[in-house]
Amino acid sequence: MPDIHVSAAVIVDDDGRVLVVRKHGTTRFMQPGGKPEPGESAAQTLIRELDEELGLRLAPDDLRPLGTFVSEAANEPGHRVIAEAFAATVDPSAAAVRAEIAELRWITPSDLATLPLAPLSTEHLLPIAWSSPTAGTGAPAD
Repeated sequence: MPDIHVSAAVIVDDDGRVLVVRKHGTTRFMQPGGKPEPGESAAQTLIRELDEELGLRLAPDDLRPLGTFVSEAANEPGHRVIAEAFAATVDPSAAAVRAEIAELRWITPSDLATLPLAPLSTEHLLPIAWSSPTAGTGAPAD
């Protein structure tokens, strides 16, 4: 099974809602992020992608590593995604649809039953985001 390497952001607002995006031509929502350019670190990739896709300007100190996660790819059948995930501290009101993003939503656990979501999000990243009030904010967890 071919691998797709990505960087992904877990962004949680003050109300505990998690930011997910849907790219043009796709049906599933996922954490914002994307594929690295040659020579980029996972953090550099995420900083670039959040700027390009959502207009969010971050510094390396705004990211907290959450780990590496493997899941079935949402939009490429027969592939798996290997994601370096980070909690990102941002101003939630600054996020805007840009570039290849068609739609963004702030979701709660009640959206899990009705919103089409990527396996990486449902299996790994959303449980992390909702496991602690500070899990996706970049603030230290209790």
